[in-house]
Amino acid sequence: MIGGAHWVFGYGSLIYKVDFPFLQREVAAVTGWERRFWQGSHDHRGTAEAPGRVVTLMPSSGTVCKGVAYLIDESVFEHLDHREKNGYRRHEVEIALAGRGDTVAGVLYVAEEDNHAFLGPASAVEIAAHIAAASGPSGSNREYLLRLAQALRNLDAPDPHVHELAALVEQMTGPGP
Repeated sequence: MIGGAHWVFGYGSLIYKVDFPFLQREVAAVTGWERRFWQGSHDHRGTAEAPGRVVTLMPSSGTVCKGVAYLIDESVFEHLDHREKNGYRRHEVEIALAGRGDTVAGVLYVAEEDNHAFLGPASAVEIAAHIAAASGPSGSNREYLLRLAQALRNLDAPDPHVHELAALVEQMTGPGP
């Protein structure tokens, strides 16, 4: 925390859908976590009857998850808490800031296995088919996946899980966002 400001780490749609004010943005990483399309989305990329699949972070010893960190005013948490309401909770982490070469204390939103919307693991083909078919108030689940894959390429942050799913979904539905 810096004065009334806090660092927040984005690893999914927070990378490319920045609908909140921020004071600073840095390419960043957290250690010990990996992205997985294991969280259900009843409110954004799916519906209560047919949830989509979005990313959460799962503990994974020795791995590094690259994303973006934002320095935000404390008041922005009201918006972020609402945006991430479907099973996500704040979790305190150390965030490595690439541009500054140091680490800062911050938070990320993680959907743990005990939340009501957790879908859990499945084969890549099953997850891709699920994503290809889902849509909700914020758009298609396919768009979410492909925009995340592109954002990670732009950050030079390869993620085998995300990129495998993106390739499978594009095989199923055709290329592009």
